[in-house]
Amino acid sequence: MELVDGVLQLNSFFTVTIGIIVLFIGRRLNQVIGFLKEFSIPEPVSGGILFSILFTLIYLVTSVEVQFDLKARDMLLVYFFTTIGINASLGDLLKGGKPLIILLVVTIGYMIMQNLTGVGVATFLGQEPVVGLLGGSVSLIGGHGTAIAWAPKIQEQFALASAMEIGIACATFGLILASIMGGPIAKFLINRHQLKPSPESQLEAEKGKQTDTAIKMTSFDFLDAVLAIHVCIILGLLLNKGVSSLGLDLPVFVTCLFAGIVVTNLVPKTYPRVTGTAWPTRTAAIDLIADIALGTFLAMSLMSMQLWTLVDLAGPIFAILGAQFIVAILVNIFIVFPAMGKNYDAAVICSGFGGISLGSTPTAMANMSAVSQRYGYSAQAFIIVPLVCAFFIDLANAIIIPYFLGKM
Repeated sequence: MELVDGVLQLNSFFTVTIGIIVLFIGRRLNQVIGFLKEFSIPEPVSGGILFSILFTLIYLVTSVEVQFDLKARDMLLVYFFTTIGINASLGDLLKGGKPLIILLVVTIGYMIMQNLTGVGVATFLGQEPVVGLLGGSVSLIGGHGTAIAWAPKIQEQFALASAMEIGIACATFGLILASIMGGPIAKFLINRHQLKPSPESQLEAEKGKQTDTAIKMTSFDFLDAVLAIHVCIILGLLLNKGVSSLGLDLPVFVTCLFAGIVVTNLVPKTYPRVTGTAWPTRTAAIDLIADIALGTFLAMSLMSMQLWTLVDLAGPIFAILGAQFIVAILVNIFIVFPAMGKNYDAAVICSGFGGISLGSTPTAMANMSAVSQRYGYSAQAFIIVPLVCAFFIDLANAIIIPYFLGKM
């Protein structure tokens, strides 16, 4: 930790420490503030937004800017999606095959609609159409990573000096809107249609709870899970290099997710391992690491938002995001929910779709987790949403974004 020219720089150790504090404060806020609990706002969102406002006030009063080293945060994202891959079963994918295809088709259609909405609003406001694209699938459904990856190319190709700031601003505010949208949408659909989780999902959730309480997790169980995650990450990094050599730029967490799926489903459970244990798919240790990684990642992402840098861009950004917010809600209620079957699983999927439509896949998972804790578990939602959001979306975006850029 050091203060240099009005910038307080915090290294990874302090950043992770504050992130954990933010997560606990978010938990306490959700416990004492009825509104947060009522609308299933994820705990890291509650604490993260509060701290981002606090750091903004510190900057406005003292002119001291707090900067975080976020390398550990990015690694937590890789950890989380690798656990999703390790827990993925092809048998489950076959069970939810049709809903998976339906959600994928709806999502791709929504991505095109999102870009058309952004470009339309930007043009109406007298802005360059590419500004609307930055406020579309580049930053919203694509997230900060996609926005940061595409901004330099857009800046060079269209001479838009503020491309990076616009992309980050849209991704940042979109993340906030996505975080607060998923829970209320699920609550509305569940109450309006009197929905309840299926007996099968509840039975699976109860079995999981019984297993967690019956089995004592040892240090070797935890290390076994860490080792499995690291093996998949190494394979994912190699796969990412191979994919990059083919000209397809995918985030590292996507290839690590895929590596986890491949290893889990191709390596026989009886295959001898140095640990002397079976592959740790769907174990308490893997679930624990996933919860820690997701919660801390979101807390660190939100607390590090520099809200004061977005003031000058507020007008066009808020107009674009306002239109995107309305479109996302309408698509969720009138397209996603009916397409997914108008049942409880569909309502939970809508909370996840609300998270990814304007935010990020971790936000989608956090939204679904918050809804499941309040109303009940949905096995189908936690199978198909991560795959559609974390893998197929990036593949589709890699085709959709260049197509729109080529039309401008």
